[in-house]
Amino acid sequence: MNSNLWIRKALSTCLVVAILATGSMFALANSERIAGELTISGKNANGETSFVKVNGETAQNGRSIFSSSTIATPENVGAVINLGKSGKIELAPNTILVLSFDEKVISGDLSAGQITVLNSAETVNIKTANGTIATLNSGDSATATGKAQDDDTTGGGGSGWVVWALILGGAAAGIIIAATSDNNRVTVGGGTTVISPTR
Repeated sequence: MNSNLWIRKALSTCLVVAILATGSMFALANSERIAGELTISGKNANGETSFVKVNGETAQNGRSIFSSSTIATPENVGAVINLGKSGKIELAPNTILVLSFDEKVISGDLSAGQITVLNSAETVNIKTANGTIATLNSGDSATATGKAQDDDTTGGGGSGWVVWALILGGAAAGIIIAATSDNNRVTVGGGTTVISPTR
């Protein structure tokens, strides 16, 4: 009877050790690594399934993108990377980008091509090939040459208003000059001859 008690204690101890060992493996395996999802658009020149290169490997739709990945899009193929709550970015064809991100910040090194921020809660900082850093908001683009482009329809903020003011001012001046000029005045019932197109 005493031996049965020792066997039960030994089995219980082994069971507790086994549960602790496997539980810690599950806890270590469940790391909270953030990943983005790749969506590819366009067609390859050979008519093959569209792909991009991620860290030098061929990647297709649905591939997970992790921080510090190098994404290269070939000719005629673009890509959108959905980073969940952090935002979405679009890579134009012939673009090479090293993308870094976490839950709040998106940044990257753009060595070729163009990137567009489709949506992002925070600004996106992109280091271009010439070393400048472009700060992009939703709807903004940057090229590897360092030129940031604003895709808004306002025409670039304040400069758009100046252009419209000049156009409207010129039209108003033309109307005023035409109204005050007597050169083109026609009086109804005066000495003018009216020719009818039909007889």
